[in-house]
This record gives sequence, C-alpha cells and structure tokens, in this order.
Amino acid sequence: MIALLQRVSRASVSVDGEVVGQIGRGLLALIAVHRDDEDKDIERLAERILTYRLFPDSEDRMNKSLQDVQGGLLLVPQFTLAADTKKGTRASFTRAAEPDKGAAFFERLVGICRDRIECVETGRFGAKMQVSLVNDGPVTFWLES
Repeated sequence: MIALLQRVSRASVSVDGEVVGQIGRGLLALIAVHRDDEDKDIERLAERILTYRLFPDSEDRMNKSLQDVQGGLLLVPQFTLAADTKKGTRASFTRAAEPDKGAAFFERLVGICRDRIECVETGRFGAKMQVSLVNDGPVTFWLES
C-alpha cells in the first residue's frame, strides 16, 4: 500500500460540486493499494500515517505525529499512485489492485484510523474527485507498507 502524505493547514475533497470531506490542520493522505498487498499492510500503513513525525515541536523540528498534534486526517483513494511509469509515455496500472480489493482495503484503513483519532474524513472510492489543499511547508512524504 502507498500513502502520499501532505501536511496541510486545510484540505477538502468534492464530488460533483459537493464537499464530501474536509479538515483543518492535519494530513491529506492519497492512498493506493497494490495487487499483492495483504491484510498486514493495512495495519502497518495506518500505524505509519498516524505516527509519522512531520509536525514541528517547540524547536521547529519535525518531531510530532498526527496523533501528537490531534490534527485532522483526510484519506483520499488514488489508484494512480500504483502506476508503473518506468517506460514509455503512458502509465501501466497492472500493479494496482482490482477495484473490489482496493475499495475493501481503503475502507479498512479508514476504520482503523477512525478507531485511533477523532477527525477522519474521506474522499469517495471510484468517484471523480476534486481535491483542494494548502500544503503547509510544503511537507510531503511517500510511505509504503
């Protein structure tokens, strides 16, 4: 599984002009599921998203996690992160999970995160979404399980 984390001062996701998820200070996490991901990858990625230290402490060092700052989490499914772009000029998605598996893994990730922090919002799996954000820093990290 992949999570592209962006530390944000605010972020939202809309579907058909309607805001379906929004947060203030926290993390926007774009999520992809690989074809060969296993159940253990869901728990591992959730743990990394929630505890990865990318918020500043009193000395302005990235020593605090999302849980430490009690920030919001906006999880947005984005299968294109699983693309193979090594050759040619068009991405191959053979490494991405089938939609049923991708949706199931994404929903389980959402559930784990909601069990551990208060503010978890989401995009809509399979929908055409518009994502807006103000990247704080900018700070962006690529995590894999």
